[in-house]
Amino acid sequence: MSSASPARVQSVDRTLDVLEALARMGGSARGTDLAAEVGLPAPSVHRILATLMARGYVRQFADRRYALGSRLVGLGTDAAEQAGFAVQPILDRAAAALQETVNLAFYSHTRMTYVAQASSSRSMRMFTEVGRQVPCFNTGVGKAVLATMSEAKIRAALERSAASGLPAPDVEGLMAELRECRGRGFALDDEEQEAGVRCLAVAVPGGPAPAGISASAPTSRLVPSIYPRVAAQLRAAAEELAAHWDG
Repeated sequence: MSSASPARVQSVDRTLDVLEALARMGGSARGTDLAAEVGLPAPSVHRILATLMARGYVRQFADRRYALGSRLVGLGTDAAEQAGFAVQPILDRAAAALQETVNLAFYSHTRMTYVAQASSSRSMRMFTEVGRQVPCFNTGVGKAVLATMSEAKIRAALERSAASGLPAPDVEGLMAELRECRGRGFALDDEEQEAGVRCLAVAVPGGPAPAGISASAPTSRLVPSIYPRVAAQLRAAAEELAAHWDG
């Protein structure tokens, strides 16, 4: 006997539709554009936005555009940490197979947040603080995620990054590198975050947010000759993660 579908509250559905549309439209938009995006009357959307603003989940710029609010950051960080904790055994297995540190990071509005890590057993090993946020354009996990996006979406993300005060990358150089990432199936951070450290990363499909998984090691150990083996191991872990989240 099939179970009944859970009851849904229309006002909650509509509120979540507006928040998701705001994120989908790059994190900021005018109320009328949001109304068109979600297919609701503009007055209804403005009432929803007013309530979200009062609770800190949405803010408004001087030009009347709405943007995602700071109250969402804490929720997102807590959710990311819980998601990372749940998949720790998968990261542990990958780290044991590679004998290098393995990291999981989620993408959100031009930044990557590290949510889980499995450390290498070697005496010289890499360490990234869980919860640390880094730009998407000069990290392995970030570039792995960007490589799954359309060029228009990447350029929009870089524009938001520059607007938030982050250093602007060489856009055309990054686009060329992302094309290389797609062709070879993995991304690299070649001492871009830290001298002497190299990270190889792949994207994780189907997660609660766009995600990347990486192996980090000294450049003396993570050398081009082993890139294919490391990438294959990370892709296997990414498939395990996707299956876990899908289940």
